[in-house]
Amino acid sequence: MNTINFSIAAVERDTGLSKDVLRMWERRYGFPNPGRDANGERLYPAAQVERLSTIKRLMDQGHRPGKLMLASTEELALLAPKAGKSSLKKAGGCADELEDLLALIKQHDASGYQQAMQQRLARQGFQLFVQDTIAPLTTAVGQAWEEGRFEVFEEHLFTELTKRLLRQAISTLPGGKRSPRILLTSVADEQHVLGLLMAEGLFSLEGAECIPLGTQMPLLEICRAAIAHRADVVALSFSIAFPQRQIPGLLQQLRQILPETTALWVGGGGVSKLGKMEGVRVLITLDAAMSSVTDWRADKSL
Repeated sequence: MNTINFSIAAVERDTGLSKDVLRMWERRYGFPNPGRDANGERLYPAAQVERLSTIKRLMDQGHRPGKLMLASTEELALLAPKAGKSSLKKAGGCADELEDLLALIKQHDASGYQQAMQQRLARQGFQLFVQDTIAPLTTAVGQAWEEGRFEVFEEHLFTELTKRLLRQAISTLPGGKRSPRILLTSVADEQHVLGLLMAEGLFSLEGAECIPLGTQMPLLEICRAAIAHRADVVALSFSIAFPQRQIPGLLQQLRQILPETTALWVGGGGVSKLGKMEGVRVLITLDAAMSSVTDWRADKSL
């Protein structure tokens, strides 16, 4: 693996660190220290890319880059302590069973994970399956990735298999004319879709008509879609990985361009610390997402 070299564009894509930041660190700290190809373009060894990924992960947790640059590999590892099973101690449902599901992902046993999840869905029903299985598992996987206990490809495996299960389950829910009409999506640069799928399923259970647009929609396109679909509500999801400082400004911009009659709801791990905003309903929990449908109907009946 160490013999493989990566271009600066590939490093930017894989680590989430911009080319400008990589060049600035190279000048300021002497790291990264890329080689050059025949055309003078930077080439980064795999070991440096791995260290950069670790540094970016720790920066997202609040560590300062200057200290991280001076830290040894062992010191970086200590900054991301292994949490063991603690990430699921407060999970609704049996923590040991959920740890077993995570273990199947770590063992790369896709069929075993799918079978176990389908059994839990049949046993719990859709609502409890989302609240007591999918939600805590998603949180635990995100934490495990941040701490370096899950590889990127393992997090992707979990996400893809779980997306498949949720979409299959949602397809079996009742259809027909329903209300409110909720358009579900995320803003540009927010790639995480599990929060949207969980919300779609729970809204549907409450009798809402859901219009899923997937992820990474520009604000103007969200507005155009809301008008075209005559949406009563636009619901956005922000994961914990999304830069939280950007969220208030994005919501203010979207609120300004949406029709006044279209409600704006936001949920996901990224809004847990978001304060009150005029014209925006913050859904901190999945229960709050479900009750928001009932509250919307009550407001319309007044």
